[in-house]
Amino acid sequence: MAKARTLYICQSCGSSTAQWHGKCPECSQWNSMVEQRRPGGKQKGLVALEGRQVPMAITAVGGGAESRVLIGLAEFDRVLGGGMVPGGCVLVGGDPGIGKSTLLLQAMGGFAKDGHKVLYVSGEESVRQIKLRAERLGALSENLLVWGETCTEVIAARVAELRPEALVIDSVQTLHSETLDSSAGSVSQVRESSMRLITVAKALDIPLFLVGHVTKDGAIAGPRVLEHMVDTVLYFEGESVHIYRILRAVKNRYGSAMEIGVFEMQESGLRQVDNPSEVFLAERPEGASGSCVLASIEGTRTLLVEVQALVSPALFGVPRRTVVGVDYNKVLLLSAVLEKKAAMILANHDIFVKVAGGIKINEPAADLAIVVSLVSNLLDKAVPPDIVVFGEVGLAGELRGVMRAESRVREAEKLGFKRCILPSDSLKGFKVPGDIELIGVSTIKEGLDKIFN
Repeated sequence: MAKARTLYICQSCGSSTAQWHGKCPECSQWNSMVEQRRPGGKQKGLVALEGRQVPMAITAVGGGAESRVLIGLAEFDRVLGGGMVPGGCVLVGGDPGIGKSTLLLQAMGGFAKDGHKVLYVSGEESVRQIKLRAERLGALSENLLVWGETCTEVIAARVAELRPEALVIDSVQTLHSETLDSSAGSVSQVRESSMRLITVAKALDIPLFLVGHVTKDGAIAGPRVLEHMVDTVLYFEGESVHIYRILRAVKNRYGSAMEIGVFEMQESGLRQVDNPSEVFLAERPEGASGSCVLASIEGTRTLLVEVQALVSPALFGVPRRTVVGVDYNKVLLLSAVLEKKAAMILANHDIFVKVAGGIKINEPAADLAIVVSLVSNLLDKAVPPDIVVFGEVGLAGELRGVMRAESRVREAEKLGFKRCILPSDSLKGFKVPGDIELIGVSTIKEGLDKIFN
C-alpha cells in the first residue's frame, strides 16, 4: 500500500512544495504554507469513455442564447446582465458587515415569494438567526428553504435531491470536503468545495451564488483560481458609516463587466436607488469652490457624480496627496500636467481629492473633472452650477474624446444642466439633445478659460 505524502500548500496563491518554507517561493507571502497529507501512489489504467461527451462540430451545437430568470430586484438583475442564468455561478464578495447576506436573503426571499424554490445554506449562522433577519427584511416564504450545513458532499447530495431553482452558499470559506484533511477555509478546501458545487449546479442548471470573504487587501479570500472558476464576480462596496451601497460586477461571462447597482441601507433592508445621479448630487454645496460635476459611465449606466478637491499651502516640507474614489497616481499625473501646461503651481500645496457619495470612478473621462475641481479650489472660484464636464486629459494638455458622449449629455440635460464642457472630438456625429449647450474644447487651458473667464 502506497504511503501518504506530505505537501505544504500556500494559502495565498495555492502553490505546493515538498518542504515547508517561511516565505512562499511563488507569491512571497510569509507564514502562508500549511501542511496537508495526500494519498500516495499513481493511478494506473485508462479512463473509461462510456457516457462522456464526444467532440462535435460547432455548427451542430444547439442555440447559444441563454435563458434569463429575473430575480425581481431590478438593480441586482441589472448587475447580473439581465437576470440569473441557469447553471451560472456567481461569486459575491465584500467587507465584513457590508450587507452581502442581507442582499442575497432579500433577493432570494422575493424570488421565493413568486413561487420559486430556493435553498439558502449558511455555515456561519443558525437557521433561527436567518429567520430573524428574514422577518426584518420581509422575506418569509414557504418556498425559501434554509439549512445550516458545511459538508460539501452532504450539500451536493441534498441539492441533487431537492432540485431548487436557486442555491445560495453563505459562505464558501466555511465549507469542507471529507476527501481532504485540511481545515475549512484553506486553499485546497475552498477550491475543492467550490468545484464540487459548481459541477452540480451546471449539471442541474441551478443558479449558484457563493458568498466570499474579503482579505485586508480588498480581494476575495482563497485561491485566485476561484474567480476563474465562476461565471460572474460581484463586489458589494460601501462604507459602514454611509447608507449607500454599490454592487459592482468585475467579471461577467453573460453580461457587461463594471456594471453597477446602487442601494440604500435602511432598517428594513436594502432599498433600490432608481436615479443615482440625483442622489449623489442632492447635497452638492452651492457657490463652493473645488466642486465639479462629472458625467460618468459605469457599465451601461450613466451617472452624474460630484468630484471635490481641496488645495491648501503645505505646512510641512513634503506636500500631502490624499485621494478617495479615484486613482491616486492619476491625480499626481494631472497635477503635473496642470503645472506644465496651465501654469498652475501645485508643487507646494497639499492636495485632497474625493468623489462624493462613496462611489469609485475608474474611467479616463474623469480627468477633466479632477482638473477643473483642483483649479477651482486653487483660484477659489466656484464652477457655475449649470456646468457638467467630462473628457480624458493627455500629457500634452490635450483633451481626448471618450465613448458614449451622447448618453452623458442626455443624462446631464435630464437633470437640468445647461452647459457641457467636453472634448471637441466627442462632438462629432450626434445631435444636441434638448436645450443644453455643448462647448467643445481641445486643451485643458481652453476648457479652464471657458469656465472661469
